[in-house]
Amino acid sequence: MSLHQKRLTSPHSWRIAKKENVFITKTAPGPHNKTAMPMSVWLRDHMGLVLNMKEAKKVLTDGSVLLNGKSCRDPKMGIGVFDIVAIPKMDRYFRILRNKKGDYVSIVISEEDAQTRLCKIADKTLVKGGKVQYNLRYGANIINEGDYKPRDSIVLSIAPENRFEVVDHFPFAVGNTAMVIGGKHSGKISKITELVAVPGSVPNRVELEDIATGEAFETIDAYVFMVGRETPAVADWGI
Repeated sequence: MSLHQKRLTSPHSWRIAKKENVFITKTAPGPHNKTAMPMSVWLRDHMGLVLNMKEAKKVLTDGSVLLNGKSCRDPKMGIGVFDIVAIPKMDRYFRILRNKKGDYVSIVISEEDAQTRLCKIADKTLVKGGKVQYNLRYGANIINEGDYKPRDSIVLSIAPENRFEVVDHFPFAVGNTAMVIGGKHSGKISKITELVAVPGSVPNRVELEDIATGEAFETIDAYVFMVGRETPAVADWGI
């Protein structure tokens, strides 16, 4: 499999210069889809924290960059929405989001905020011993006794001392707060006003009201990511 792709074919969401060089690092298979941004591209092209690929590899090999609480040493590792990137030696911490144009943006957060990660539940299954396993949107699985449902969001600790402990829960329900992470309404923080079940293979629809403008709109449930109950869990998302 090729380790690179042409810059001209890279996803628009990366927000990188298309004609500086012919090739750029290709995202490795991992927790996100192929539009996820490789860590080396994030360091060099997106954030400007290193000058070239050699420096990016050196920083990663040193274990200086943490992705969701764990050292990231793979320059091709993809990062996506709601991932937490930390560089403790520089005292810099970021939450990855998408703005209203659908582009990846890196929001500066505090060290305390970087100890937790918001995750969407994709599914749940019953495993050996009658325990419930929650399958998260980005590939991780946790076993927990809580009563959570698919499309709900949970806040997981990514601190070493209590990694994967659930510290909060935001149900997928009318009246609760969600962020839209895809489509033309990407980046909007909104309240759910109605859940519309659609028969057949067509995605279910969600009707929402933009908290900032009061605008009513709808999107598909796959684009809805719960971020709070009656109010957002974060006062300022920075987008």
